[in-house]
Amino acid sequence: MKRILLVDDNEAFRWTLSAMLQTAGYEIQSVGDGSAALKLFRQQPFDLVVTDLIMPGKEGLETIIELRRIQPGLKIVAISGVGRVAPGDYLPMARHLGAAATLAKPFTMEEILDVVARLLGDEAAVTETMT
Repeated sequence: MKRILLVDDNEAFRWTLSAMLQTAGYEIQSVGDGSAALKLFRQQPFDLVVTDLIMPGKEGLETIIELRRIQPGLKIVAISGVGRVAPGDYLPMARHLGAAATLAKPFTMEEILDVVARLLGDEAAVTETMT
């Protein structure tokens, strides 16, 4: 089973996205900020990280940089909604810093499942989301 680390400061969003990804067959661990994510990442392996970009404490761009230092080939999905600036300003920067994919909030269940499945090489899941 593929393991995903979900990083977002919004607890309700984290819970909803975790449940959605678990239903799709992934093992999920979730935390509320980049510092907690890095600590957990150093303790156990993950196949993919989904991280918000605008968070208190260690925000998403810093988290992406540090994750890439720890594991250069790690697949990272950067997500962002409206914060201090529009997500359109942060998402390209996240891609430049090493995120394999980006999604602007709000996104659909099909969009996130498609991105996750594609990055993890789970073609059956991609096909299922398309039907």
